[in-house]
Amino acid sequence: MTNRSPLADTFRNNGLDLLPYGPPATGIELVESFGELDFEYAALRKACVLIDRPDRGAIEVTGPDAVSFLQSMLTQDIAKIPVHGSAASFWLNKKGRVVADMRLTKLPSSDGSGGVRLLIDLDAHAVAPTIESLDAYLIMEEAELVDATERTHRFSLHGPTGPALLAAAGELHAGTPVADLADNGACVVEIAGAPVVVTRADSTGTVGLELAMPADSARGVWDRLLEVGQVPADAEVHDLPDTPASRIKLRPAGWLAYNTARIEAGTPLFHIDFNNESLPAETGLLDTRVSFTKGCYLGQEIVARMHNLGGPKQRLVALKPGGENLRTEEGHPRQPVGGSPVYQDAGPDGAPIGKPVGSVTSSTISPMRGGEPVCFAVVRTDFTDPGTELFVEAEGAMLSGEVREGLSFLG
Repeated sequence: MTNRSPLADTFRNNGLDLLPYGPPATGIELVESFGELDFEYAALRKACVLIDRPDRGAIEVTGPDAVSFLQSMLTQDIAKIPVHGSAASFWLNKKGRVVADMRLTKLPSSDGSGGVRLLIDLDAHAVAPTIESLDAYLIMEEAELVDATERTHRFSLHGPTGPALLAAAGELHAGTPVADLADNGACVVEIAGAPVVVTRADSTGTVGLELAMPADSARGVWDRLLEVGQVPADAEVHDLPDTPASRIKLRPAGWLAYNTARIEAGTPLFHIDFNNESLPAETGLLDTRVSFTKGCYLGQEIVARMHNLGGPKQRLVALKPGGENLRTEEGHPRQPVGGSPVYQDAGPDGAPIGKPVGSVTSSTISPMRGGEPVCFAVVRTDFTDPGTELFVEAEGAMLSGEVREGLSFLG
């Protein structure tokens, strides 16, 4: 499958670096940055950023039995999602392992029947396995699962002024006004003549708005948002008139700024920090993805047994490396990379003692933590208690660090 961004040629023609996301044959490329990473990150925290998201896929589920079918399949209580609301969920196989990490948004049916349809946002590489495996359980139910990835495109809008941008650039079509959206709320806004489904999902420690629109309208929506929210490059800050742009201060941003912010906020990603061999209890997302009060679903027995009778063998943790080797002689922070081994102990010479007890899944240099490295790591459960000291390899040195309470590095 391919999921090429409608904006890819424009980005490349403007000299931007594009990163392959997954196997190159899939054609999924993400903008690394728009050339000013520090400003992009600052805008995400203090204003807002617009990010192209061809790494996200879409499944649309319709039919009179759509909700009841997914209620019996997924880990979340789908029946409790209100119209113009959303929830995150896992789809598991019969062994209780994650097939997909998804967000479902419930919308009115587009056929005027008074029913509902569900728009599922998930990693683009998980779309085909999810449809194939869910479809195998459709027997008598009147429900249809359609791969909507090619006709649906996604942007992310992160930062405190994001709601003001959408209010200025578009017109509310259905649901709660964007300015009043709580986390997990959704609405439909018309921007540049296109219907844009807006779902609030705060994955970076600030307001997060996920935008889904017809793929053939993506360029128009992108241009309209920049037109309304971006301060002209040649404008003098002290001479800016009082316009929406002067208040919103939108910047286009790339994957690097988002990746830094989502790690700081404690948001692990499927296919990066956990995968289809992971159990829900290993991901750090059990509380936000799994309902323990709903009825049966595929893999429930394994999830419930692990929750009630004992934890998994390993678990994702947040690790803040430190120690005397934290910086190079030039003063630059040493950053562990994905796959770096994590150890229980190290000797006086810095050599690891014993076998690894885990490995790093993702890391970043955190502006919110004073420009020092932070990382997620999958670690054997015996070493996951908050305050546990662990050691991780980084750029030829051994760094010590403590396991944090929860996954967030903010606060």
